[in-house]
Amino acid sequence: MLDRLTTEQRNSASDQIDSMSSLEIVQLMNAEDAKIAAAVEAEAETIAAAIDLITNAFLKGGRLIYMGAGTSGRLGVLDASECPPTFNSPPELVVGLIAGGKQALTNAIEGAEDRPEFAVADLEELDFNKNDVLVGIATSGRTPYVIAGLKYAQEQGAQTIALTCNQENQLAEVAHLTICPVVGPEVVTGSTRLKAGTATKMVLNMLTTGAMVRIGKTYGNLMVDLRATNQKLIERSIRILMAFTSLSREAAESVLEACQGELKTAIVHVKRNVSPETARELLKQAHGHLRQVLEGAEGV
Repeated sequence: MLDRLTTEQRNSASDQIDSMSSLEIVQLMNAEDAKIAAAVEAEAETIAAAIDLITNAFLKGGRLIYMGAGTSGRLGVLDASECPPTFNSPPELVVGLIAGGKQALTNAIEGAEDRPEFAVADLEELDFNKNDVLVGIATSGRTPYVIAGLKYAQEQGAQTIALTCNQENQLAEVAHLTICPVVGPEVVTGSTRLKAGTATKMVLNMLTTGAMVRIGKTYGNLMVDLRATNQKLIERSIRILMAFTSLSREAAESVLEACQGELKTAIVHVKRNVSPETARELLKQAHGHLRQVLEGAEGV
């Protein structure tokens, strides 16, 4: 089957890459990378449908679980790990699973992707259930670990989404939705960390960002629900609060401290002229949507 996979084909544009200069290699790779966005755009409607599935799962108390092997697994873990600091989401809301476990993030675990029983064990350990959504990531579309995970998820009554870069794939048979940006042969034959990896990262960005926006984690394009875990994010919180209000920097710092670093709470506290406790309650009533709370404030 491998000889039929697009990502395993030889790219005629790079068949002399070992004779190219550094600049020529850069120009070649850049030209190939320019094709990725169009491949992802072709899947826009399916990606949007996937965002809706994930959003609905979140609203029902479910989780988003990524599952993959190798580069695919690492990208899923990366996207999941970036959600808490970006959107102040609990770490268990978006989880990345990789064949072979945490060690596989930095080292190849031989044969792990070919062990379907590993997928079932990993999902069982998470108490995966029908309220969750599983995104199975496999560039080849044939990874046993991912296929087994999708099958198990469907058996639990959960929604399943496949992400692959080959039209001829086995994932579609066990997924409710299949996202398939076909990026073509790689510059280095079969090295799917390149175009396929970039396309995968782009799609994952859309899935989590889209779903988080839909559940109220931003106001416009501002990360108002961020978690200030480092100096850069603390500075960003201060700047956003100052932009929403007429507060000085010193006053903004004081308000954020009084609101335990919760930016949305601080904004509502100032704009609605209510206590931090009341601000939290207003946000809770609006299911976390800051715009809904602010639109209830006179003059906003």
